[in-house]
Amino acid sequence: MDWSQKLYFTAFLIVIISAAASLRGIHGYAMVSGTVFCDQCKDGQVSLFDYPLNGINVAMACPDNNGQMTTWGEETTNWLGNFAMRFDGTPDLSGCVAQVTGSSEQGTRGCGTGGGQGKSPRLMFRMFDMEMYTVDPLISQPADPMSFCPKSSSYPQPQPQPHPNPVSPSIPPLPPLPPTPPMPHLPPMPPFPYLEASACPHQNWMMPEYRCYWKVVTPDSKVGVVFGLIAARKYGTDITLWEGMKGRGEPYKTLLREGTTALLNSYNSVQFPYHPLGVIQHMNWALMGSTQHVLHTALSFMRANSGNWNATCKFNPCE
Repeated sequence: MDWSQKLYFTAFLIVIISAAASLRGIHGYAMVSGTVFCDQCKDGQVSLFDYPLNGINVAMACPDNNGQMTTWGEETTNWLGNFAMRFDGTPDLSGCVAQVTGSSEQGTRGCGTGGGQGKSPRLMFRMFDMEMYTVDPLISQPADPMSFCPKSSSYPQPQPQPHPNPVSPSIPPLPPLPPTPPMPHLPPMPPFPYLEASACPHQNWMMPEYRCYWKVVTPDSKVGVVFGLIAARKYGTDITLWEGMKGRGEPYKTLLREGTTALLNSYNSVQFPYHPLGVIQHMNWALMGSTQHVLHTALSFMRANSGNWNATCKFNPCE
């Protein structure tokens, strides 16, 4: 099971828990969930260069009695790029398609133009009058691929056209060229910051001179919004990431501090051992497990944040 499949399963568990809490008085419903990624390289698939998108509108269109596609619902993705739609009763979602329709007023960092194909929901399970569906990853693309992407992109390269009337000229062979002098040694290109291996402990992330490295999330972001419902129930809905970074002396506080630090490091360096979605996944698994599991996950995050995988903190003071 790769990291993207684990993400769907984690999001699926979160949806089940939130749905079970509001089950009283409801006579049947269907829940559809999925995730939208920014396809930075415009290669039509989710890769390590891509990240979840916040503020993207996703619509669910289904055929009516005449076979015409009509919109049944529309939702906006959260900070984790997740969306969830609920339909009362037990509707037939075969033939329906989830499609990115654009971006909301929230920032999408230039990646809100859409461009990906729609995906049909897949039934995960049915119990009594409750149905759970998931949608394979949807993508939204920028106007142009990012500069750090591989040169092979989704755009077809022009092919040379043959001459309509080929001619075979008779040209005498050229004399051999004199040997060329050796090329000078060029200095190495500086590494792209995101591609460079870097790991910084929580103390560095809390220094004012490094505040500019908080790019995807901010110090004021809520823990429940970033890590999901399970974290919100454990830590409350008002605690921020900055407040969570100050926790110590207790397993769950240590987990939040090191998990937040690992999330920031994963956004800052593509070589960090944890992908951003992997940090969120391990965080939720730990919160659903025992205290021993919490300590084990916190120590794993701490080792990664300390750079024990042959990495150092590559921070430079912000200008």
